[in-house]
This record gives sequence, C-alpha cells and structure tokens, in this order.
Amino acid sequence: MAGLLWVALLLLSSCRGSPTGRTQTLSEDLTSNSSLPSAGESQPTAAPTSGLTSTTNETSKTPEEEEGPPELECPPLGLESLRVKDGQLRASSFKRRGLGPHRGRLNIQSGIEDGDIYDGAWCARHRDKNQWLEVDARRLTRFTGVILQGRNSIWSWDVVHSYKVQFSNDTLVWKPSMNGSQEAVYEGNKDAETPVLAVFNTSTVARYIRINPQTWYQNGSDGDICLRAEVLGCALPDPKDVWQTEPTETDDQLDFRHHNYKEMRKLMKSVNDECPDITRIYTIGKSHGGLKLYVMEISDNPGKHELGEPEFRYVAGMHGNEALGRELVLNLMQYMCRQYKRGDERVVHLVKETRIHLLPSMNPDGYETAFKKGSELAGWALGRYSHEGIDMNHNFADLNSVMWTAIELETDRSKLINHYFPIPEKYTSEDAFVASETRAVISWMQNIPFVLGANLHGGEVVVTYPFDMTRDWAPREHTPTPDDSFFRWLAAAYASTNQVMSDPDRRPCHNTDFLRSNNIINGAAWHNVPGSMNDFSYLHTNCFEITVELSCDKFPHASELPLEWRNNRESLLVFMEQVHRGIKGVIRDKDSGEGIADAVIKVDEIDHHIRSVADGDFWRLLNPGEYQVTVTAEGYRPSSRTCWVRYDLHPTVCDFHLTKIPQQKAKGRSLSKDLQLRLRQQRLRKLRIATKAINRRRAAAAGRRQTVR
Repeated sequence: MAGLLWVALLLLSSCRGSPTGRTQTLSEDLTSNSSLPSAGESQPTAAPTSGLTSTTNETSKTPEEEEGPPELECPPLGLESLRVKDGQLRASSFKRRGLGPHRGRLNIQSGIEDGDIYDGAWCARHRDKNQWLEVDARRLTRFTGVILQGRNSIWSWDVVHSYKVQFSNDTLVWKPSMNGSQEAVYEGNKDAETPVLAVFNTSTVARYIRINPQTWYQNGSDGDICLRAEVLGCALPDPKDVWQTEPTETDDQLDFRHHNYKEMRKLMKSVNDECPDITRIYTIGKSHGGLKLYVMEISDNPGKHELGEPEFRYVAGMHGNEALGRELVLNLMQYMCRQYKRGDERVVHLVKETRIHLLPSMNPDGYETAFKKGSELAGWALGRYSHEGIDMNHNFADLNSVMWTAIELETDRSKLINHYFPIPEKYTSEDAFVASETRAVISWMQNIPFVLGANLHGGEVVVTYPFDMTRDWAPREHTPTPDDSFFRWLAAAYASTNQVMSDPDRRPCHNTDFLRSNNIINGAAWHNVPGSMNDFSYLHTNCFEITVELSCDKFPHASELPLEWRNNRESLLVFMEQVHRGIKGVIRDKDSGEGIADAVIKVDEIDHHIRSVADGDFWRLLNPGEYQVTVTAEGYRPSSRTCWVRYDLHPTVCDFHLTKIPQQKAKGRSLSKDLQLRLRQQRLRKLRIATKAINRRRAAAAGRRQTVR
C-alpha cells in the first residue's frame, strides 16, 4: 500500500485526464465497495465517449496539426500487438476455446470455419450484465481509456452497444469508472469492425481492469456478448522492481515515430543531407492523389549502375494501413547512413558492393487515410486500398495464367518460354483497371535490373515466397517455382534472424500457426493471390522477390517502433546480403570485347532462365553447389561451363565470351522475337497515349469554338 500511495502522490499534479487535474487511485474510497451490477439495476447516466478524439482538455492546434491522428494520453497496453500475453486475460465465462478471453484482442481475425479454435472475439457463455473481460497489466498502471470492436466473423454478427469499466488491485475489491457522481456507461460499437474509443473522464491507477458489457445486439434471442478490445494505460514506476520491465529501447538513436507524407519527405531529405556521397532521392511516379513515390538510393556511386554490382530493393506500404514496413525502411535509411559514416565494416561493404533502392510508401494515399485516424483507430482495412479502391497486391499482370495456359496448349516444349513473359495487351491499355502506383512500379522494375527484393506487409508474422497464385484457382495449394529451394533459403534467411519469428514460444497472431513451418510458407499454400508483385517480378524480370509479414499489428503504436526495429534490424541486413549469393559475370563478344545485352543464361535442371542487362552483366541467384551453365544470344554460338557456388557471401564469377556465327557477322545482330514483341507493345502503348492526348485536345478545341459561336 505504501508503494501505491507513493505513485499516487507522484502523479497527483500531472493528471490530464481529469477535469480537476487529479488522478484517481484505488487507495481512495475503497469503502464504496462496488461490485458488478446485477441484471436488474437501472442504467446510470452515460459518460462522454469519443469515436475518434478525446473528450479531455485539448490545446489549440494549427490546421496542419489537426490533420494528424487523435493524441492518446497513454499508449495501448498491447492486446493487439501481443505484448499482453494470453495468461493476462480472463473472463467471467466463454462459449468455447475459440471464443476465449485470449481472442478478445483488437483487430484479431477469425478463421474461415465457424467453430474452430481461431474465432474472432471473446464471447461470453451467458447473456447477462454480469459478464466481463479482465486484463491484468501485471503492474500499477494509470488507465485512461478503452477501444472496442465487435466480433470478426463471416458467419455471425455480434457487437456490444454499451459497457461499464471497473478497476482493482487484487481482483477482490472492484471500483467503477465514474462520470461525476454516477457510474459511467461507455458507448460501444454500431458495427463489428470500426474501433470506438472511450476516454475516461478520470484516469485511475490500478493493476486490473474489467470491461463489463451492458447492452448488446440481441438478434432476437440469439445475440451473444462478444467483443475485441485494446486498453490504454501508462505503466508506472515500481520502486520495488529493480529491473522495471523488459527493455523496449534500442541503442540506435533513430526517429521512432509515424511519419506522414510531409514528415517522410523531411526525413529522407535529412538523410540525404547527412550522407550526400552515398544517397540519392528520386521519384518513380505519382499516386492517384498526386503524391510522389519517393525512392532513396544508397550506393557508393548514386545514380549509376556499376558493372557487376547487383541492384536490390525494399518496397513498403503497398497496403497503406500496414505502416510498420514504412517506418522500418525509413529507419534503415538513417541507420545505414550513420553506420557508414562510423565505418561499420558490414554496412560499408553493403554500400560499396550493392546498389540499394528503398521505396518506403508505394500507396501514400492509403497511408494518409489510415494515419489521420490513428494507429489504434484505423481498424483492419482502412487505408489498405489505393484512392481508386484497388488492392495493389492483386493488381500486377497475371503472368501465371499466361504461362500455364501456354504449357497446356503447346505440344512442342522447345517453343515455350519460362521467363521475361510479355505483359498482355489488355493490361497495358489505357482503360485497364490498373492503379497509377502499380504502373509506376512496373516501369521502375523494367528500367532497373533488380536482382533481389522484398515487399514489406503487416498483419501477420511470416515470410512468403512465390508462387502466390494457385494453378487451378484453388483457395490454397502449394505451388512452387523452379527456384523453390532458393526461395525457401531466402525466406528462412529473414525468418531465422528475426527476433519474433525465431521465438519458439510466441503465439499465433490470428488464425494460422506458422511456427509449424518455421515461419515461412509458399504464398499459394497460404492463400491464392493472383496478380501479386512477387509472381510478376519472377516471371517478367530477373528479380527474385518475397513478402515479409512483419507484425500481428498492422499499424503499431509509435511506442512499439523501437522494439520492432530491434526485432527486424538484423533480418533487414541479412536479407540484403543474400543478393551476393550465386553466380555473376559479364557476357562479352569474343572479338570486340563489348558486353552482350539480352543474352539468356540457363542453369541445367532449373527451368527458369534469366537475361543479361545492357552492359552484358548478369546475376543468377543459386544455392551452394555445382551447376552447368549455358549462355545463348541471338547471332552467337552457345557457350557452356561449370560454375561452383560456395557457402560464403561472395558470388562466384562466371564470365562468358561468345563467338559470332560467321554468316551473321556481316548482317549484324538481329533482335530476338521476344524483344521485338516487347518493343512493339511499347510502341503501341505510346501510340495509344498520344492518340488519347490528341483526341482530348481536339475535343477541347471544338468546345472553345462552340463557345465563341
């Protein structure tokens, strides 16, 4: 009790939640032993609540500041992020295991089958006002609010319309949250998915908090009491606890906060100013809303492709509300700049031997929408899609179907191609339902010879690798690429070095236990994703790409960002280093010594080829082993050699010198049929754009003439 009084005195003058500037503690007024209400009690006066903003005293803000999210006095305890463990959650009752208190977490997603162990809320067994969900903060905490959601389910619709809140230090004596002299009743949900914030009029110091539903959707007589929740509270210092809590900070002094579009630009500019010799900022296009898609290049020669140096990319924010990837990429920029200046050998080697491209926000429109709601109030899907309502992870050209259809129809397998599939004409038309952001990224992928990349998502903790699309449109089916063994290596390289993924005791985020597969999975074996960036990258370019699902919480609170950086820093670096596995080399004309572009590099027993780029250099990602490699080029004799790939992070150099076929020396080198096709498609696209522009000008001119008349 002495420790409790010490904490209460410490906070007495600093409370912002109470109109009187006073924090209420459970050491006060314990004589008014308030237990849970009975079903027959009358409803007290409702307390002020907020769906978006706090009802506490607010200072005046500039118009720019008002665009930001509502400020929470205290951060979330971590029900959504799993910082709050299952053992800290109790309930008065629950219908079954899949609807137990451990499922009462904000934004938790249910399984497809109703009745399994992965349902989408805590649901009480009984339908009365004596039901409650309890959270044990495990230390004294100043509770300031609650965020509530209904049940996530495709089969059931259950929400709590109003609720009370009680506090305790020992789970024996409970004190209600008050609204003046009456017990407060807080407004709950009108739908199952929109999070609703209730800010307490008076913050209360306690260890335990209970959410006690009062009214709920009845659905005749079948309505259940179901909810998902997050609790807001500030942990207080415990004078008896020498170690306090587990460390959440990191030694890296980085800008750990959420950055909107303007703040992101400022941060990127500050990194460029700090390290101008190794960084360059460029844009690859604009979003539908007119926001530029900025990329940070990190290299010892920014702006230039160096012969033999591989190109790497990280793409974040394809889904605008999956914000952790964006912040990790921004942190990575700062980290690499500062470590390079400090002479960190690992970072210096990466910068000198790799051309790195970092796109922190592929969907800035979606991010701005989610950012304005705030990390806890954006829900599961707000900001996911582009401004036009497009899911960009399904928006790339479906080249899988093109490939599989050709395999089924073509009897002569020698005529089949297995790489650099051309984009279908219908996809490139101006009327195609393709996001401007997707078009910009495709153009970027075609202009830069990327070798390896990852796109960063959120909402799960797993690494997925191609193919993402099932062959027969099954909901899920293992669908490997010819490079399946190397993709599994890439996925394991990230997962095994990630502090959360490598934790054998972690619980599943939502409805799939990826621990069974060591936190990696073939994308199509998880769920069918036609038009994914991973599959498109593999089939249309030389680049191998994976998807990293970074955290259970799509939009973690800013207080979680230092820990998330610590969890992912090593993984981000290790994965970049994998671009130096396999073989690399330059394909040259034996007579002139000039590089040969568009030569085809074939590895025996792997039915996927790659091509050399403009200067004749190439990179072929491979696991350690012995490989027979053959190079062919239009107008040249094929050349083969054996290449050994070792276990160290240094690619084996395998150069090739090709001899021209004599009868074609005088004729000059002709373009391959595939290249001719791609050039023809590019010309047709430019023609359509030009024609459309001409028609618009003609229509505008005709309109002006009619106005003059």
